[in-house]
Amino acid sequence: VQLVESGGGLVQPGGSLRLSCQTSGFGFEGYLIAWFRQAPGKEREGVASIANTDGSTGYADSVKGRFSISSDKADTKVFLQMNNLKSEDTAVYYCAGRPIPEDLRQIPGLGSIPLHPHEYNSWGQGTRVTVSS
Repeated sequence: VQLVESGGGLVQPGGSLRLSCQTSGFGFEGYLIAWFRQAPGKEREGVASIANTDGSTGYADSVKGRFSISSDKADTKVFLQMNNLKSEDTAVYYCAGRPIPEDLRQIPGLGSIPLHPHEYNSWGQGTRVTVSS
């Protein structure tokens, strides 16, 4: 299982970035994929998640209306479109994945259920996002 993030960088407040997570080595359609972030001195927090079984998504309150998560099953990639970025969005962003048990894959809306970092068993190396003027 491998997840590789890209797309981070320096952006001014109000700007946009699109992060990508290239995945490989597992059955993409049976996975839950999430973006987490960790700012200096703070705990890792969930940002957005998507269940590839039905495309359901969930977001942290702090990013609702500004961030959008999506997946490309053909390329086994997950994206995080970040708009109207704020200084408090500055962090290292991580892509994480976990398999959805087969007996649960027919349940709708799994992507909207927030999970803690320890519930994900595969992680990327992170990509840094800095929002500053």
